[in-house]
Amino acid sequence: MELPNPLAPSAAMEVEGSGLASETAAPSRPRFEAMKPHELMEGKIQFRKVPVPSHRFSPLKKYWMDIYTPVYEQMKVDIRMNLKFRRVELKTRVDTPDISNLQKCADFVHAFMLGFDIADALALLRLDDLYVDSFEIKDVKTLRGEHLSRAIGRLSGKGGKTKFAIENSTRTRIVIADTKIHVLGSFMNIKIARDSLCSLILGSPAGKVYSKLRAVTARLAEKY
Repeated sequence: MELPNPLAPSAAMEVEGSGLASETAAPSRPRFEAMKPHELMEGKIQFRKVPVPSHRFSPLKKYWMDIYTPVYEQMKVDIRMNLKFRRVELKTRVDTPDISNLQKCADFVHAFMLGFDIADALALLRLDDLYVDSFEIKDVKTLRGEHLSRAIGRLSGKGGKTKFAIENSTRTRIVIADTKIHVLGSFMNIKIARDSLCSLILGSPAGKVYSKLRAVTARLAEKY
């Protein structure tokens, strides 16, 4: 003889209750307006300070309006030159459309301080996947005296021919400032340009580097 299941009535009630719950309309999902940049930081103003090297002070004064106009009018970021501490100071405003604009402007000013042209540095404001990579010759190989001078000569080539060839092949911009090298471009293109520059530092002839560049750029063209 089977005993009655004491859980049966409660189970039936649960099933009926769930049916009633499904029949009732679900509450509408709340919709929140997008927060403004100054609200994300709880109303706090964000600052960036870019130091100005002594040899870039004169070019900065010469091209100040070319730097000021896109930063202030397009990116909606305040910018000023602090003559006492010799640095460019940037800060966000209430009407700054995106909080990342401040860092983009700081990267743009920093790229100009490294020696890049205004037209090349402006790409940092317009595109999101551009970076500046810097390294020194001694990071690749320790060279002194005439060996160091010859390495710098191999990097630039006669009349800058080698440097221009690497720039055009990898779609990057390169600045050779004494023993420091700065490369502006996308992550993959910077890697290709850096490998070519390191080969030249280690003593590879320019012709061998050109052939490697042609093979790599051909593979990139097929990939994309």
